[in-house]
Amino acid sequence: MRKIILALTTLAMLTSCKKTASTESTEEVDTVKVGVLHSLTGTMAISETDCKNATLLAIEEINAAGGILGKKIAPIVEDGASDWPTFTEKATKLIDQDNVKAVFGCWTSSSRKAVLPVFESKNNLLFYPVQYEGMEASKNVVYTGAAPNQQILPAVDYLIREGKKKFFLVGSDYVFPRTANKIIKAKLKLEGYEIVGEEYAPLGHTDFTSIVQKIKSSGADAVLNTINGDSNIGFFKQMKSNGLVAPAITCMSFSIAEVELKGIGVNIMKGQLTAWNYFMSMKGKANEKFIKAYKAKYGDDKVTDDPIEAAYFGVYLWAEAVKKASSFEPAAVQKAIGGVSFDAPEGTVSIDPVTNHTIKNFMVGRANDKGQFDIMYQSPEMIKADPFPSIATDKRVIAPGNIL
Repeated sequence: MRKIILALTTLAMLTSCKKTASTESTEEVDTVKVGVLHSLTGTMAISETDCKNATLLAIEEINAAGGILGKKIAPIVEDGASDWPTFTEKATKLIDQDNVKAVFGCWTSSSRKAVLPVFESKNNLLFYPVQYEGMEASKNVVYTGAAPNQQILPAVDYLIREGKKKFFLVGSDYVFPRTANKIIKAKLKLEGYEIVGEEYAPLGHTDFTSIVQKIKSSGADAVLNTINGDSNIGFFKQMKSNGLVAPAITCMSFSIAEVELKGIGVNIMKGQLTAWNYFMSMKGKANEKFIKAYKAKYGDDKVTDDPIEAAYFGVYLWAEAVKKASSFEPAAVQKAIGGVSFDAPEGTVSIDPVTNHTIKNFMVGRANDKGQFDIMYQSPEMIKADPFPSIATDKRVIAPGNIL
């Protein structure tokens, strides 16, 4: 009897193991892995956490609709921790160990540049959802945020049309603000406008007393703000305590959207301007559907903004390219991504095959007392990205060939 029981137990264990192995094998066959790499801790978490959320929402929607090429998408989330070496480490892990077919992530240009050699050397794909300073085009990056001619330069034009003549530049001390301000200075100098100051502070900095005093005494009638992350909270609080509020002085920000507005406080930001390609207040069925889905998943108190929307539609552009290529392999998707389009919340967006950048519109928004931005201006047509604006002198093509 003992022998019979032992034999039955052994058979049951073998059957169980076989079933488990079979299940795991089936799950592996039926899924495709992608990486989600954002700062979920540290100074950039205020901005990047919601980009992660938007990416996961898009993945959930695609899976609910049946997936792609018979497979469901399995996201692997990693925390870049607002630390550039950590981004490099996590990107390497996602590609080498997890075997992801694409990565959706990064916010700061420092994090993007930290991981770029990883994606190029391993020939994988990064979908980057944030506006940036340009001077870059890689076949291994799909830029779903704005290039300078889709955000920074038309924002300066807007202020000039509004009669602003004296400009003060303030930013975080890393790649994007410094390069963006080189482009801004070249434009203002060419057109004969005065730059009355330029200051930088480290990411995570909170004491802007000295910088705000310099702005106050400079005679500036417009501030161009490229501060990133939660440093904006301290900056705008100290601006207000010194009486530097709208309409007394106009501040045009390039990294403050609805999420940051909520964190800073509408009583502090009301009347100030920001430049983006999407606002939550946009009209249209696609945007209404997006907002409804985002709130249903993450809470009715949540807001959407430009990087969130770009992170969201980036997943759909990848999915369309996968279907076009009939393959998940990064090399095949790279070749297919040019010309791919999607009806995004901001309108129909598409990838320019010459630059791997998204063709987008441009808008200026003014913060209101409801935690939203009133749209003050919208470009009459979609704008093709120029990652190497002619006004800039420091041109560097990362990828070989005709930009790509």
